[in-house]
Amino acid sequence: MDPWHRRQPGGGGSGVIRYAHGGVHGRRISTRQPAIAYYAPDGSRLSDAAARGFAADIHAVDAVLGEEIARSAPGASYRDVTEVALARQHWDAERTQRAREFLEHRCEEQYGVQIEQLAAHGLDDDAIDGDEVVFPDGYDVLSQHLAHGLDMRLGHAVTRIEWSDRVSIRTAEGDFRADTAVVTLPVGVLRSDSVEFVPALPQVNFEALLRLDMNAFEKVFLRFPSSFWDAGVYAIRQQGPQGGWWHSWYDLTAVHGEPTLLTFAAGDAARCTREWDDARVAESVMAQLRRLYGERTVSPTRIHRTAWQDDPFARGSYAYMKAGATTADHDDLAAPIGRVLHIAGEATWTADPATVAGAMFSGHRAAERILKRRVPIERAWSPDVSSD
Repeated sequence: MDPWHRRQPGGGGSGVIRYAHGGVHGRRISTRQPAIAYYAPDGSRLSDAAARGFAADIHAVDAVLGEEIARSAPGASYRDVTEVALARQHWDAERTQRAREFLEHRCEEQYGVQIEQLAAHGLDDDAIDGDEVVFPDGYDVLSQHLAHGLDMRLGHAVTRIEWSDRVSIRTAEGDFRADTAVVTLPVGVLRSDSVEFVPALPQVNFEALLRLDMNAFEKVFLRFPSSFWDAGVYAIRQQGPQGGWWHSWYDLTAVHGEPTLLTFAAGDAARCTREWDDARVAESVMAQLRRLYGERTVSPTRIHRTAWQDDPFARGSYAYMKAGATTADHDDLAAPIGRVLHIAGEATWTADPATVAGAMFSGHRAAERILKRRVPIERAWSPDVSSD
């Protein structure tokens, strides 16, 4: 089992199965027996025995980490609790450092933040069961399907939300009034001054919002004329200080049938490379791949990067729990406001934040609160959903 927890794209294994559900098509990538190529700090690949030993070390830390998180002090960070868990192993400095950097990278790739910034409970939701599903044409197919038959007003940037016994929404294209409203603004937008709430958010929602923040997390896709990396693996990971920024790559060749690697600019790496052009980012990533594969390495034919930090309607990829936050802050952010406003989005779903599923479930919960009745979520995928 991969000791890296499972909020990772690309799945594991090589089987790709076409499936359809409710008219939305994706590719399910099996996560059975994931194969990972680990590389030591000197650039040599770990033997199978060494890789198993390293994975066992991470599992050993995780076995006691839950205890340390449960008894952590208010305000504790994930760094605080992982250091205690590492100390309990009584390993030498080198062995401890390899596990420490893995835990650092886990925070960066799971939540796009440095380990000192994440709350001790920030990864409580981390284990996700089931297969990974990739949408080759983008997640837009989900929103298009769900919006079918609805009156959608695009291009209406909201600047003010007034609420009392009803709701009034101000946009540059005109004002809208309704009995109730669901607000799905990301945490990055809620924390900015781009949308004004009148009156201000109630204390319970506002204080929860202060304990959450938006991350810096960008995907970097590199497409190649041919594969040069290890065959039969879905992930490549390097240990040591050279992997400070670029330490993990995921083989997405199966998605489109073209040799493609995905890596991440997370936390400091995302902020530092934000103004770089594609060529500079590609060269920085390739320098690390050349350490591992030498003359076998070929240059990419294309690079594609996300830029969520620069999107004024997102201001980051997704939210994370700052040191001092608790999982209850997700629920508190979603507390109904004056019976007329309902905040939804990935940051409001305690069981599975930072995911598309969490965002969808939270919107469904808001709709049920407005309707004052339960609605099976499966009906959201039904062709006649608009009839309700």
